[in-house]
Amino acid sequence: MPRSSFVIFRVVLLLSLLPPGYAQEKRTTEAFDKYIADAEARLNQARSKPNMFTRIDSLPTGERQKVMSRLRAGEVVIDKQGKTPTEIPSGLIHDWVGTVLIPRVTIPQVLSLIQDYDHSSRNYSPDVQQSRLVSRNGDDFKVFMRLRKHKVVTVVLDTEYSVHYARLDASHQYSLSRSTRVSEIADAGAPKEHALAEGHDHGFMWRLNSYWAFEQVEDGVLIECEAISLTRDIPTGLGWMIGPFVNSIPRESLQFTLDATRKALNRQVAHKRPVILCAPCGEWVCSSWLTLFPVAVSPLL
Repeated sequence: MPRSSFVIFRVVLLLSLLPPGYAQEKRTTEAFDKYIADAEARLNQARSKPNMFTRIDSLPTGERQKVMSRLRAGEVVIDKQGKTPTEIPSGLIHDWVGTVLIPRVTIPQVLSLIQDYDHSSRNYSPDVQQSRLVSRNGDDFKVFMRLRKHKVVTVVLDTEYSVHYARLDASHQYSLSRSTRVSEIADAGAPKEHALAEGHDHGFMWRLNSYWAFEQVEDGVLIECEAISLTRDIPTGLGWMIGPFVNSIPRESLQFTLDATRKALNRQVAHKRPVILCAPCGEWVCSSWLTLFPVAVSPLL
């Protein structure tokens, strides 16, 4: 076994052997809520202005061009927010920002895919094992997802979210997803599967909020997602071994989510007519409309 694989095995084994029953302390929850309040204030300010809607928009021109070149080449750009992970009493806050460019699509197409919560398990498998829309009231959604993460051992979590969608204008839209329940599932898939009671889990993940931005650009849709999660802290003396592993999971999950979103949308585009921008009205329409309503257009392709 290669040394790197052996280290990962030892790390996961240590994590899995940590006894359950590691409850969130009140001060842990309060520190996370304070962090979220500050993050949402920052994001609300950004979402109110087109020229700073995403992190890329606020970059100097030269740096922005470099990042856009990476995105157009198909890269998913992932960055830390601040000095993540942030240590709080008995916990760690992980904050990562990912950006991807989906060519030849429109924001309505992107939202149609992401809001199809009854089929999220199809588009985001194997990380999402089950998914369903619990309820919807206008732009507010209640969603259930069963998440699975495997690295030598498997962790399964039943999660619920409150999701709100909003828009600055047709070319700048966004969403806020806040977890309302996270339960670790023991013996998942077996007849005796059950949720570990609060305070009796391993603390692999206690909270997960995600903040999405969708910006229509000349060659497609720029998608940004900032994912903020809360986990237990690292046991004393094991930081040198467990730290790199624990910190990699949130980043890898965000990378997978954005990659999966792009692949699902690319599959849709391959089976649909081209989409074009109507110059007079500024709306995005299917090219088949041109046979009925000839107008001046700018090709999206």
